[in-house]
Amino acid sequence: MEIFRAGSRPSGKGPTDWFTGTVRIDPLFNPSAPDRVQGASVTFEAGARTAWHTHPLGQTLIVTAGFGRAQRWGGPVEDIRPGDVIWFAPGEKHWHGASPQTAMTHIALQEVQDGKVVDWMEQVSDAQFGA
Repeated sequence: MEIFRAGSRPSGKGPTDWFTGTVRIDPLFNPSAPDRVQGASVTFEAGARTAWHTHPLGQTLIVTAGFGRAQRWGGPVEDIRPGDVIWFAPGEKHWHGASPQTAMTHIALQEVQDGKVVDWMEQVSDAQFGA
């Protein structure tokens, strides 16, 4: 058994290449071979969001606080709330973040494939975010 104590891993700021607005990433766990699952708690301040991206083995989000938005490429912008679980299929282009007026926190779970968990793409425009 291994216990990762709260506060034992430093929070990080979401890099501007991958996020718009203020984002805090709190690592929860990283895989050790043969495990592949990685988890983080991510908090988006109002209006903050990811860039468009994909995951080679998909991604699960569990909304824990606030009110947010998510969208898959070609689909409508969806409202997401605490208790919602969102699944993005492998290779599905998508983004997620807070609503324009309210912060949102989710737990993000994804698997590592060949050392990679995500492929980052272009930023989500204000028009796309507001759609």
